[in-house]
Amino acid sequence: MENKYFLLADNQDITRAGLRHYIESLYGVEAVCVDVCNKNRLIDELAKHNSAIVILDYTLFDLPMVSDVINLRQRYPLSAWAIFSTELTQQAIRSFGAEDGISLLLKENAEDEIRSALRYMLKGDRYICHQISNTLIKDRLEPHNDVRLTPSEIEVLKLIARGKSVKEIAAERNSSVHTIITHKKNIFRKIEVNNIYEATKYALHAGLVDLMEYYI
Repeated sequence: MENKYFLLADNQDITRAGLRHYIESLYGVEAVCVDVCNKNRLIDELAKHNSAIVILDYTLFDLPMVSDVINLRQRYPLSAWAIFSTELTQQAIRSFGAEDGISLLLKENAEDEIRSALRYMLKGDRYICHQISNTLIKDRLEPHNDVRLTPSEIEVLKLIARGKSVKEIAAERNSSVHTIITHKKNIFRKIEVNNIYEATKYALHAGLVDLMEYYI
């Protein structure tokens, strides 16, 4: 990080005050904390300080969708982000968990864990609190307990994640292009993604495709 520049994107006054206290107790006058009240202000600040640390409760901010947060983080890849929320849905944890540079914290976390997260982020490292880490581990062990893909859909998703086109998948499975397109639409709807990039991340996280296999 070029400096200790923190953007506090949370519409709860008490949360911003608490974060400011933790940050200033750790870094003193070296730290700069800026309250941002909406998406446009956040973008303005990131344009000026593209390596800032953003601490965000997207459920109480002007970024209501998980995809909005991820897209903005990817737009400013030098920034570090922490999702700091009261609770996160299983799908939100999966989506954020698949992204580098996004730390995950709960507002119920103990002070020591919040301080540890701030230290990690300032070093450019990611931090995931113990409670969410356990959720991710359990989810990886049981990746399909709330998403019901058929065996055919799982196989098509694996091929999509390996970079195969619809025509290539149809040829490999001796199916029509129309059938594969239907499978693809159903898969995207069930796992709540909008494009091949997000579907591939889901397949990697769910253990359907090995990382080495993906890069080959």
